[in-house]
Amino acid sequence: MKSFDEIWVIAAARKGGDAALEAHLADYRSKTPAEIAAIPDDRLLASMARQAFQAGFSWKVIENKWSGFEAAFDNFNLNACAFPSEEKFDALLKDTRIVRNARKILSVQANARFLLDLAGQAGTAARFFADWPDSDEVGLLEVLKTRSTGMGGESAMRFLRSLGKPTFITSRDVTAALIRDGVLNKPAGGKKDMAQVQAAFNAWSAQSGRDLTAISRVLAMSVGS
Repeated sequence: MKSFDEIWVIAAARKGGDAALEAHLADYRSKTPAEIAAIPDDRLLASMARQAFQAGFSWKVIENKWSGFEAAFDNFNLNACAFPSEEKFDALLKDTRIVRNARKILSVQANARFLLDLAGQAGTAARFFADWPDSDEVGLLEVLKTRSTGMGGESAMRFLRSLGKPTFITSRDVTAALIRDGVLNKPAGGKKDMAQVQAAFNAWSAQSGRDLTAISRVLAMSVGS
């Protein structure tokens, strides 16, 4: 496995030098646990909904309609979304302000209940995510996969990234770098592969003092166009 310094040299050469690479990373600053814990839980639900509705659909369309989503889903108030009346659900199926996909509308209800459960455990759902150790991202991804709805794979990773949680994303470029650098011999396909990815990121973090998001970005910028 390459050291982080070796990967940095490759990425810096591709991006115009150390200063240019640092400038790219500045756009992806992670939040501190205290900053994450301060995020209102309705914003967590909004982010989960955005990821769910964007999956398999045009991100631009969702972005352009987002103010309509906020209004239709009561600004993603957890209790309102977790326990909608039948009339409310029927109205959402006809609401032209949103994408009228029944399965994804139901995912908002399910994820509101999931976040309420987390809040019951930790005081707020945001606190649950803030307190989860970065060295076990794969464990947090498993929580999202098994307890939430529509939050598997990259959707879950991008949700965590949207909160400012230090997060690696196994995108095409990152996967190519992981294969090149001897961490994987194929795209990650199960718990064993993800454990290897986590171990590599933890090692690179120890070597560099950088968080998972920064390392993930450097890997991505060391390959591709």
